[in-house]
Amino acid sequence: MHRVGTIDFTRGLVMVIMALDHVRDLFHAPALDQDPTNLQTTTAALFLTRWVTHLCAPTFVFLSGTSAYLSARSSGDFTANRRFLATRGLWLLLLEFTVVNLGLWFNLRFAIVILQVIGAIGAGMLVLAALLPLKPRTIGAIGLLIVFGHNLVQGVNVGENAAANFGWSVLFRPGVFPLSSRFTFAIMYPIVPWLGILLAGYGFGPFFLQPMGKRRRLVLGLGLATLALFAVVRFTNAYGDPAPWATQKNGLFTFLSFINCTKYPPSLLYALMTLGVSLLILALADGRENAFTRVVSVYGKVPLFYYLIHWYVIHALALGLAFAQGFRWRDLPFGPFEFGRPHVGYGFDLPGVYLVWLGVVAALYPLCRWYGRYKAAHREVWVLRYV
Repeated sequence: MHRVGTIDFTRGLVMVIMALDHVRDLFHAPALDQDPTNLQTTTAALFLTRWVTHLCAPTFVFLSGTSAYLSARSSGDFTANRRFLATRGLWLLLLEFTVVNLGLWFNLRFAIVILQVIGAIGAGMLVLAALLPLKPRTIGAIGLLIVFGHNLVQGVNVGENAAANFGWSVLFRPGVFPLSSRFTFAIMYPIVPWLGILLAGYGFGPFFLQPMGKRRRLVLGLGLATLALFAVVRFTNAYGDPAPWATQKNGLFTFLSFINCTKYPPSLLYALMTLGVSLLILALADGRENAFTRVVSVYGKVPLFYYLIHWYVIHALALGLAFAQGFRWRDLPFGPFEFGRPHVGYGFDLPGVYLVWLGVVAALYPLCRWYGRYKAAHREVWVLRYV
């Protein structure tokens, strides 16, 4: 498949930003007690540190769908494409419940396993494989129908039946299920809302068949229209997000309330807001090449590789900091929703978080560049397509 530079750059940019949120989780001193989006207790700097990372998951999922379209278009082998999507989906689910969760929690007993973005993409790939006989515009329309409509079912009560609640959570809304005293299963990325974003990304794929100039204008117009729709619908407080905006103590915090949309699950307004920004980035970066875009694209060419290793690097550094700050192994809490980081007397203020984030991203650059070059030079090694 011929690589589209603006996709690599945009995906790389959000992958770099993503690491900021994970570093904040593991290094920011008050991260376990302070919700960065709670406008009663947060600061503007902390809120925006969290908000900018909202771009990551929707963009990653959306461009996964777009890349699937471009790969299928390049190959032209329907059977092989369908088989690859299905096997890749299963592979991503396996990685989610093993390698990703181990890196996230550093819990060898797997006391907790959660369904996050990699698993949601994996499940979406399986559905996309089943829908592949349909035209891209039809698949995209199904995706948009889900994105615009799933908020209608978020308030549905399925009763007290445990199996029904579990199934509804897997499909539509987050849930935590302590299955035993030693094991908890949590769903943070319910499949259906994220599936809508992935299918919409697949339907977006044909935009990249247009000449660059026309494509840039189309994507820029689509991004502006998406943000305009977000602003209009958000202003009404009538539909699209369970958390309405409200006037706050000053104009800045009122604006923060306006853009404080719900991620779990991704509401319509959350999707419009984040994908509108991402579409603008795609348009503005299209055809532009300089030192910055080349560096950022290195991460975007190997997104899964970067995603897998960044958790282990960040988590290992966090444990190293705990020991450096005088804690012992017995002081580190491991268990459901515990990273192993101490609750009190640990971590950095926000500037320290940013320094760690920049250090992690810089440290991963040589490894990502090496792997990207190795993967490009060994296309005959089929397993490399899966990482």
